[in-house]
Amino acid sequence: MSLHIAAPLAAEANAASMEVCWDGACKQVGVELRPSTQATRETCSGDSCGADAERTGEKNGFGDVAGLPKRPVTIRLTLHGASTKPLLDRSLEVTPKGRFPNGPECGEGGPNVVLTVAADGSVREG
Repeated sequence: MSLHIAAPLAAEANAASMEVCWDGACKQVGVELRPSTQATRETCSGDSCGADAERTGEKNGFGDVAGLPKRPVTIRLTLHGASTKPLLDRSLEVTPKGRFPNGPECGEGGPNVVLTVAADGSVREG
């Protein structure tokens, strides 16, 4: 389960948790949030190149769900901030899909879902 949180909501989010349910059972998933970065200035010297990374103001995270099926599941996503009251608490139904992290010639990785939280707090798959 991949999670992407847009700015400015990302600045307030300190932690995220998910509950993923299918076939009458639910699994709790912890998600460690990290600042998102993008490559900026690229430098090359001979055969070696590098790039500087700059924070975008957004955050991303990943949580592992053992046994995640490639059929509809219900996810409850909660974002936590400094307050005891959640910043966001949303549920949605999504369908995990097989991914090919090393290209199609290397076989399918496990099913995955990408959730995106927009600045207004809406949550969508993808």
